[in-house]
Amino acid sequence: MTYCCGVLVRDGLVMIADTRTNAGLDNVSTFRKLHIFKKPGERIMAVASAGNLAISQSVLSTLTEGVEDPTTGEIETLINAPTMFQAAQRIGKAIRAVRSTEAEALRADDVSFDVSFLFGGQIKGARMRLFMVYTQGNFIECTTDTPYLQIGEHKYGKPVLDRAMHYDVELYDALKTSLISMDSTMRSNLGVGLPIDVLVVRNNVCDADLNHRIEVDEPYFHDLRSRWSAALRAAHQNIPRPPYKTETEQKS
Repeated sequence: MTYCCGVLVRDGLVMIADTRTNAGLDNVSTFRKLHIFKKPGERIMAVASAGNLAISQSVLSTLTEGVEDPTTGEIETLINAPTMFQAAQRIGKAIRAVRSTEAEALRADDVSFDVSFLFGGQIKGARMRLFMVYTQGNFIECTTDTPYLQIGEHKYGKPVLDRAMHYDVELYDALKTSLISMDSTMRSNLGVGLPIDVLVVRNNVCDADLNHRIEVDEPYFHDLRSRWSAALRAAHQNIPRPPYKTETEQKS
């Protein structure tokens, strides 16, 4: 399993991803799932992956090496896509291309073709965008009404984002909330774990403001986890008990 989250607010983009892969209790490994494609000052794009590791690596390799357009002869990659929308389409094409060569062999061994991606970034002169690309190659785009997208083991981290995230949140407050969302997921699912890769991009810069890996012993993340747990316990204690009468009280 994995957990990846992308947040698009007024000031820019935040993307985070864990690095744990799990092929059984005795086969847990660390692989980077947040990949960055950039020409500083011209474009920056980030792809976070969830699902079958071999499939996601094949898709990413296809996007890096490129696929020839049969009508123009152009080698299509992410880095030469004219728009973010067309770049998202290229991810969908790459997924379908890998499916066409791998799906039958996977079915023969009763392995499902399971992969999904978060794709965000900006090309100079255009607005910043964030997409979620499904296993089938189709995709949806993040909106100002719900300024975040998730893939992987998302259910435990979603309530935090639902309550705290909105389009006008300051960029590094968005990062903080995203890390709390990641911590909530890690506390409830052993398939998600450190290290965590983090990318922050400011609007109209087309380069990384922060490209960082949070390791197991990082003081800030350890402090964030402790403070969040303490804050939840304090909030719970400060809420009055339910005023409902017990069965014994109703009879007296």
